[in-house]
Amino acid sequence: MSKLLSKYHAPDQQGNTQNITPESAGWGYVGFQAFELESGQSIDLPASDNEVCLVLVGGFATVTTPSATFENIGDRMSPFERKKPYAVYVAKGEAIKVVANTELELAVCTAPGQGNFPTRLIAPDNIDAEQRGAGNNKRFVHNILPDYKEADSLLVVEVYTDEGCTSSYPSHKHDQDAEPSETYLEETYYHRLNPAQGFCMQRVYTDDRSLDECMAVYDRDVVQVPKGYHPVATIAGYDSYYLNVMAGPTRKWLFTWEDDHQWINEEQYARKHQ
Repeated sequence: MSKLLSKYHAPDQQGNTQNITPESAGWGYVGFQAFELESGQSIDLPASDNEVCLVLVGGFATVTTPSATFENIGDRMSPFERKKPYAVYVAKGEAIKVVANTELELAVCTAPGQGNFPTRLIAPDNIDAEQRGAGNNKRFVHNILPDYKEADSLLVVEVYTDEGCTSSYPSHKHDQDAEPSETYLEETYYHRLNPAQGFCMQRVYTDDRSLDECMAVYDRDVVQVPKGYHPVATIAGYDSYYLNVMAGPTRKWLFTWEDDHQWINEEQYARKHQ
């Protein structure tokens, strides 16, 4: 099995199902955890040097930090309702308590913080939505914490891809500190499939193929992208959702397309599928 694939495991006593750290991933910035909590269950996250973005993937919760309390937030029980999520940005140095008011699927996204921005609620009205691509490369995006919204390091988005389509495609990469063309950003993909027994495919590869991994990804697995291109392909019968977390030394999403496949962005492809 690829070292880039973190398989889902049943919730532990704290409800944790995924735990990616910079140390476990072998990189410097991105951390990711997933929790599945029963109604009434709570978790406490200690203060650290990281900023945090909590994403309510499904369910309702109350989130408390030393500077703010957000009571009974949430608006969907499953990401496949395709409603915009509720999220909370938490500043560096603040401990967090999350109480599940219903069954709760919670993502905890972390990266180094500088304390430049206060803790705040990210409500659905604060999240931009957009459709990208055309034909069999069409997907729908919720920009939870894009590079034009306030944060020190984190970039967080969620993406919906219908059965039989590709996303994170044409293949692109962001593994070089080479502005203005590209920025170095580590990335995690938290995958969900509907129906849940399905799978999708994700490939992570570099130009010289020194890294070239193709993974069958099942519901609630995480793919880690330290470098290279990283397209996703869905399988007939199964819709895909994934939550992306990115961070690096510069908080800009600048990437380079793979030359061979960039033509998929062109008008000739879009016209073919009108």
